[in-house]
Amino acid sequence: MEDKRANGDTSACNGHSDKQHKDVRVWCDGCYDMVHFGHANSLRQAKALGDKVIVGIHTDEEITKHKGPPVFTEEERVKMVKGIKWVDEVVLGAPYVTTLEVLDQNNCDFCVHGDDITMTAEGVDTYHLVKSANRYKEVKRTAGVSTTDLVGRMLLLTRNHFRQGSAEYDIEKEDSAAKSPWTGCSQFLPTTQKIIQFSDGKSPNPGDKIVYVAGAFDLFHVGHLDFLEKAKKLGDYLIVGLHTDPVVNSYKGSNYPIMNLHERVLSVLACKFVNEVVIGAPYCVTEELLEHFKIDVVCHGRTPIALENGKIDPYAVPKTRAVFELIDSGNEMTTERIVERIISHRLEYERRNQAKEKKEIEAFEALQRQKQTQKAG
Repeated sequence: MEDKRANGDTSACNGHSDKQHKDVRVWCDGCYDMVHFGHANSLRQAKALGDKVIVGIHTDEEITKHKGPPVFTEEERVKMVKGIKWVDEVVLGAPYVTTLEVLDQNNCDFCVHGDDITMTAEGVDTYHLVKSANRYKEVKRTAGVSTTDLVGRMLLLTRNHFRQGSAEYDIEKEDSAAKSPWTGCSQFLPTTQKIIQFSDGKSPNPGDKIVYVAGAFDLFHVGHLDFLEKAKKLGDYLIVGLHTDPVVNSYKGSNYPIMNLHERVLSVLACKFVNEVVIGAPYCVTEELLEHFKIDVVCHGRTPIALENGKIDPYAVPKTRAVFELIDSGNEMTTERIVERIISHRLEYERRNQAKEKKEIEAFEALQRQKQTQKAG
């Protein structure tokens, strides 16, 4: 379904030259606040429906008017979206209601959005104009993750999101209020298929300089992005080692990581600077790891390095081999700072999330009533 040729694009099969083939330009828009792998997955699906993905981002002012203050500034949100590997262009200042004019101004053929409902402050479907003009396509929303849900995890300060065993993927909220069928669901079910879709599947070329970094990369943010961009510049192929949830919790404490290992894998794989991810990488960078991946340089940012068991430097081996480098990303953002931002505006965000869920529940119920009426008719 996601093959362009299956949708009638046979130019590649018929031997048409690049000059004759007009790029299919796909428009996606949104707040892209606290960009996560759910956003990335919708952009991946959008890319499969065309050649170029153009992302329109709403300004801080526009978001505040319709749903309350964003967690991240528009500059941070633009940078995050530009870092997603399926994105070709980013446009700041997209209207909250998608218009035909905005599609035409950006030479886009149609608009793509997930199969959830987005509404203005007045409760109007933000895609009604492009839907009426038949310039709208829908992709599957990624179940189990949303900005609303992530904010909820931070506010609750619980550890439910990385429980082990049979309940590992059940993320329960502590309140019993009604949940939106779209952003209120909290169960992410990882599959190998999803990892394959996010991975570029390419091995290093002979002679490539291989760079390795490791960490939690929790709530993937602009600080991570700037760090990975700098790390990638030190070589040709970037491998990111991700620590398991218990390991991250051992050095971060509290309810960290906010995102479990599977969620963090997809978030990092969506980054355009990353070539490969080691799932559950050892905390100490060993001789075996360096040999296995033929690593030329190991990097770490300016954040403090916690010693394993309080005594072992996890980077002792690469330091002895003289292949260790410290990188200054030039960005002060950390996962802890994001959580601080959320908690300092706790009441504001709780009110925002409750209002959003209420609106979505009402829209969903109206949709169900409409379907029942159509069936009865």
